[in-house]
Amino acid sequence: MSRPDLLMAPIVAAVMVSNAAINAKAGPIGYALLLASAVALHYHRRAPRLVLAATTGLGLAYILAVEPEMVATTPALIALSSVVRIGQRPVAAVSALTLIVGMVAANLLAGQSALTAVKGGFLVMGWYVAAMAMGVALQQADERATEAERTREEAALRRAEQERLHIARELHDTLTHAISVIKVQAGVAVHLAKKRGEEVPASLLTIQEASGDAMRELRATLEALRDETVALARLPGLVERTRAGGQDVRLTVGGKPRPLPEEVEQAAYRIVQEALTNVTKHAGGQAAADVVVSYGSAGLVLQVDDDGPGKSDTVPGVGLTGMRERVSALGGTLAAGPRPGGGFSVRAELPA
Repeated sequence: MSRPDLLMAPIVAAVMVSNAAINAKAGPIGYALLLASAVALHYHRRAPRLVLAATTGLGLAYILAVEPEMVATTPALIALSSVVRIGQRPVAAVSALTLIVGMVAANLLAGQSALTAVKGGFLVMGWYVAAMAMGVALQQADERATEAERTREEAALRRAEQERLHIARELHDTLTHAISVIKVQAGVAVHLAKKRGEEVPASLLTIQEASGDAMRELRATLEALRDETVALARLPGLVERTRAGGQDVRLTVGGKPRPLPEEVEQAAYRIVQEALTNVTKHAGGQAAADVVVSYGSAGLVLQVDDDGPGKSDTVPGVGLTGMRERVSALGGTLAAGPRPGGGFSVRAELPA
């Protein structure tokens, strides 16, 4: 709570008590009503409607039981603005009307003529209209601040997107070219050695294989940089591309497909993508992979199994670490490891 809010209740209490002391009409009950109203005002931001109801009732009681004094309704005026600020104008209007009618009734009980009492009510109405207008102004200011914050976030996202595209272009223009040259030169050297009947050096084969892996990793990185917004609807396309690369992949969707939060769909797509990349990298054409996507009431279950020559001593790499980070960020669970009958299995459960 800000310092002005902390000081508001004591200041309002001092003003009302001082005014009551000058008029010398309050008495113990009157002072108690004023102080209670000021104390309630302290919570006008936390529970504006409740505070408005309390201050309206206390102000009305003071007006009818002690004297028809406008200053006694100051806490209600402030609470009125707070309620309008959160968009509860009908509630504020009922409170204002109650106090205006109470003021007119109190003036009639004090011996004023009906015409004079009604005129006094119209004069008092101006205060409540001003309070409601202040609430509307504060509400509009809040909306403008929220819109400005949203605009800043959108601008930041656009700048991030532009930066990702710039990085992707730079990587493509530099690393892709260099790695491609290395891969081609290594391939030519291997071909010439085989053509001459010479034994191909192991280091040359390693360079050829490593450069091919680097190209695949770089393509995946560039794809992620160029398009970070992915959805489960793109899974069939991912499976088809993997098949086109020579990998046997089957996709099965269980349950009733439905839209999920963007971060869940994005994580699910990336998990399947990384799992299939690992199948291609470690098992190659020797393995068939099954991708199962199951929609449940509690969330989404992904399972990617392959029947390749899995190793029991596989050390988690960057890919598996990235999967765990994505799943943990969403409060899900991930299990990954060799299958008893051979191959590897990845199972992720994502809450939706």
